[in-house]
Amino acid sequence: MSRLTDLIARAKARDSALGEELEREFKALASRRAFGLNFERHRPESVELPGRPVRRGDKVRVLPPRGSTQRGDPRLWRVTRIDGDGEARVAQVALIDADTSEVAEVAVADLVVVAEFRDFIYPGLVSTGGVTRGGDKPFHTVINGENFHVLEALTYTHRGKIDAIYIDPPYNTGARDWKYNNDYVEGEDLYRHSKWLAMMERRLSVAKELLNPNDSVLIVTIDEKEYLRLGLLLEQILPEAQIEMITSVISAKGVARFGQFSRVEEFIFFVRIGESTVQLGEQNMLDESRSATAQIGKSIDWLGLRRREPTAKRGARPNQFYPIFVDTETGFIRDIGEPITDEVDRMRVEVPKGTVAVWPLRPNGGEGLWGITPETAKRYLKDGYIRSRNYKPEIKQASIHYLPGGTVSAIQDGQIDVVGRDPDGAVQAIYRERKGVIPKRVWNMASHNAENGGSLILSKLLPDRRFPFPKSLYAVEDALRFFVADKPNAIILDFFAGSGTTAHAVMRLNRQDGGRRQCISVTNNEVAADEQAALLKAGLRPGDPDWEKWGICDYITKPRIAAAITGETPEGEGIKGNYKFTDEFPMAEGFEENAEFFTLTYESHVAVGANYAFQRIAPLLWMRAGSEGHRIDELPTQGWEVADTYGLLVDLDRAGTFCEAMAARDGVRVAYVVTDDDRRFQAVARALPEGVEPVRLYESYLSNFRFSMGR
Repeated sequence: MSRLTDLIARAKARDSALGEELEREFKALASRRAFGLNFERHRPESVELPGRPVRRGDKVRVLPPRGSTQRGDPRLWRVTRIDGDGEARVAQVALIDADTSEVAEVAVADLVVVAEFRDFIYPGLVSTGGVTRGGDKPFHTVINGENFHVLEALTYTHRGKIDAIYIDPPYNTGARDWKYNNDYVEGEDLYRHSKWLAMMERRLSVAKELLNPNDSVLIVTIDEKEYLRLGLLLEQILPEAQIEMITSVISAKGVARFGQFSRVEEFIFFVRIGESTVQLGEQNMLDESRSATAQIGKSIDWLGLRRREPTAKRGARPNQFYPIFVDTETGFIRDIGEPITDEVDRMRVEVPKGTVAVWPLRPNGGEGLWGITPETAKRYLKDGYIRSRNYKPEIKQASIHYLPGGTVSAIQDGQIDVVGRDPDGAVQAIYRERKGVIPKRVWNMASHNAENGGSLILSKLLPDRRFPFPKSLYAVEDALRFFVADKPNAIILDFFAGSGTTAHAVMRLNRQDGGRRQCISVTNNEVAADEQAALLKAGLRPGDPDWEKWGICDYITKPRIAAAITGETPEGEGIKGNYKFTDEFPMAEGFEENAEFFTLTYESHVAVGANYAFQRIAPLLWMRAGSEGHRIDELPTQGWEVADTYGLLVDLDRAGTFCEAMAARDGVRVAYVVTDDDRRFQAVARALPEGVEPVRLYESYLSNFRFSMGR
């Protein structure tokens, strides 16, 4: 290692850029795991930005001539100078990372700006339309842009705020279904698996920063080509999470493959963060043998008190390793002991006369944890919510059961009737109202059929428009319901939004319970591979309006969400057919929801800091404040303005009036203060109403993207 370090130091002395690149690769190799998932990270990803004006200092590629279907020059150039005006502008460019220097003069119209993922970005948003039918409800947002960069933009607006992420990433079939560095990854590419992993790792690492660390879920669908690698990747990126994979039947008729089993399923990873748990459902998802409605009048279920997850070992939760003293005559619980520290031998704990100490021992004899604290256990013992059964004197063991918190709350709320008590005081109770059932890990629901719930619904919303393999609307709805049913204000993110099914599913959930959940949908405007050749032959390029109108965001995602809300097709006709299953109603009714569409932009940090890019930063400020109500799109002429959920102060001499206006408005959450003077900013912050978050512009924005992205 020291020899390599010396060689890298010598390389840096000769060529600092080359030396830094070698050092970065060396650190990546040195940090590799001896066991687990190892893969090549390859070159940092890059994305072309058609339509972005070419500026001096930009990285660019030279495009092929119009009308050509040949691939353009893959090399990167740096713009050193621009001469001329209008369409006659010419750029002088210098080759980047070349063994020998090379310069050229190229028409600016034949250049496309390139952003590499190792570069800092300063994002903005430009509105491209929207739909408003939801009154004061928060807006769903659709963002057209490279999803890695949009995720980075969301670290400023939604870091730690996302309740659920649902993504359906490319399955890496080898059938030109995704690109890496602007090239389709073909089936014969020897590195296609590691390229896919590198692509996913970068995005999941940023997405992790967006999830609520206390209670959130990441849901990822995949098929057999990458599910093993994806599972390992999720474990490495989110080692503290609880990960389960379920099998979902998406087409009972199957896909016949000679010499192989017929594929009928795909897989869904559920990655639970913090205290996130799977909520009960109406059905067990495998069959209809047990529905929640049928539980009315049945006895409550008792659960084993010992925690079952592999990480539930003594020491993981200091207060949850304690003795439960069971009477040797009756086999009932007499008392709850105190927790002991890791260094105390449990066999030395004093046991009250006539009792035996029952500990949370794992099947292999190892020391585990109880599922509740001793204080809760004592309270439950008094109220009859914990019990001991099947006491075995010969081994001094008993089964300890308890009622989970939801059942206890239901008893206290009167949803469950206590009809008696056992000899030890444990409650006997029955369900008076509907109670859900625990879902199984294999789903076989007619509503999850990808053809009927996906392609057929999309064809009704967007007649004559096709999108390959849309998810079943009802499958996405069910997956989310297990985690956001009790969160009416949940924020859901889908950064592989495709046709927009996730946002559509969130609208259905809102309609069912009057919720105000919002969905952030992220997709690029990539044109399908089989359509690009014809457009290129016609002399079109990415960025041209007649090219972009066929892209996935403009042609499918935005129209689909607009159609779902309005109940009308893009042609203005009422959508035919009805929604089915959980909530049945005519599709033409639409939804009482709001949605706004944006395109990601790339700003200069100098322009941002000088207050010249406010119009493109404004949507980010609005989103950070909740994506609700009026948005401040222009710098206020009076020096300040207060919208529905946030305020903006530009002239600090008007701070007193601004703070008074903030105090007079209900529902404001954030105060943006434009100043370079931290002392004056702190003075304004102290004068703001309690509960309002003060944010200093543009320091908070610039520092987020300059220092927080782990470059």
